Amino acid sequence: MTDKQTVQAYADAWTHSIEAISELVAPLPEGAWNRPTECPGWSVRDVVSHVIAMESELLGDPRPIHTLPRDLRHVVDEFTRYCEVPVDKRRCHTAVEMASELEYTIIRRGRALRTNTRYEPTDEIRWPMGPYSRDVPYHQLLRTRVFDVWTHEQDIRRALGRPGNLDTAAAVITRDYLIEMLPRAVAKLAGAPAGSTAVFDIHGELEFMRSVHVDADGRGRVDGEVLLAPSVRITTDWETFARMACGRLTAPAAGVKAEGDEELAARILDNFAVTP
Repeated sequence: MTDKQTVQAYADAWTHSIEAISELVAPLPEGAWNRPTECPGWSVRDVVSHVIAMESELLGDPRPIHTLPRDLRHVVDEFTRYCEVPVDKRRCHTAVEMASELEYTIIRRGRALRTNTRYEPTDEIRWPMGPYSRDVPYHQLLRTRVFDVWTHEQDIRRALGRPGNLDTAAAVITRDYLIEMLPRAVAKLAGAPAGSTAVFDIHGELEFMRSVHVDADGRGRVDGEVLLAPSVRITTDWETFARMACGRLTAPAAGVKAEGDEELAARILDNFAVTP
């Protein structure tokens, strides 16, 4: 695909996933908005608030001025504080207010994506991520928004007992995004030694098999070549893989099979969360 076709594919995937969130939460009674999700300290309401806040900031809306309570245990650093401010600000909002604001945000952001004439795919644009903020290519920012929105869609689905959309275009984009992060988990975080190989055998809605090879300099790289006797082989389903990589599950997770070097496998699983 051309760069512009890639941007359009990201916009379409984002639209499908964020509209799915809207459809999930629009009919919810007030109490259901308070159901806990796998995001530490966050309810369904809080996850939706975060999605609204990120898209609003990309639209150029000012961040709210708000003082956080001091007893929020899941606020542990500047990044979590950055994310928490607009979330805590909305905790007093009603279900109707939340659903309406989400719908309005989708309309505004969708229009901005459709009528964009300001940014070419490779133009640098500010990625609003608090202490992690930096300039990134426009297409990369859109890809990251697809990943974030799909991941939070799945958070909400699990909280509500409404599984689905594990094989959508947004899911495929998320899969490729997380696969690119595997060398960080294996080589950097787990400290896999030079010459070692970790194979990830994933089944379910999105099936794939990838190897991470660690070179003589300790750098990891991903490819589709699978050794018959890797240092470690980790087998699980796609949803569990995504939950672990996004920090929703910690090892040992149910349904995860690890073979080979037990110590290395344990280190990889203990350091599998590769997103901030």
